[in-house]
Amino acid sequence: MHKPATELPQRQIRALYDADTIRVYQAYSDSIADAALAHGTFVSPPFKMERMTWIKPSFLWMMYRAGWGYKDAGQTRILAIDISREGFEWALANGCLSHADESMSKEEWLQLKDQSPVRIQWDPERDLYLRPQEHRAIQIGLSKEAVQLYVNQWIKRITDVTPLAHEIHRLIEDGDLEKAYSLLPQEREYPIMVERL
Repeated sequence: MHKPATELPQRQIRALYDADTIRVYQAYSDSIADAALAHGTFVSPPFKMERMTWIKPSFLWMMYRAGWGYKDAGQTRILAIDISREGFEWALANGCLSHADESMSKEEWLQLKDQSPVRIQWDPERDLYLRPQEHRAIQIGLSKEAVQLYVNQWIKRITDVTPLAHEIHRLIEDGDLEKAYSLLPQEREYPIMVERL
């Protein structure tokens, strides 16, 4: 049973996970997605190892970002990537917020940002209509050694969930919200402290 949105804390990691892995989402072009599915991880080229890559545990935030896979040619394929929980937690432990918070000066934040291979960003979670909510969803940007670890060690399985995205979108368009809601991944609170994130 989902908690009503009003009861959710503003910052909480919610995800589909089991004892070993946690699911994150990314959207890519056909060429990147096909290569990743064929090899079980991202392949360079066409994947660019030198660029920051953003992973998102929230399915609906990914749908907002990619427009259900219809937004543009670079985001037509929605991939569900199951990564090791150890890798996910390494990313959190080695992350820096995308923006300075009140606890540090701009200079301190810039120094931390330069040293951190991971960015942490909190954006408004989305509902079925992709409207912003009061509570937030985490996005994690991987760069430098974090990208290498992600591609070469953390990824355990990649699944193309584009058909699921399109089906949920169709049901919403048809007004069948109950069925659309029933097909959403059952994301639940991930057991980690987020106060410092």
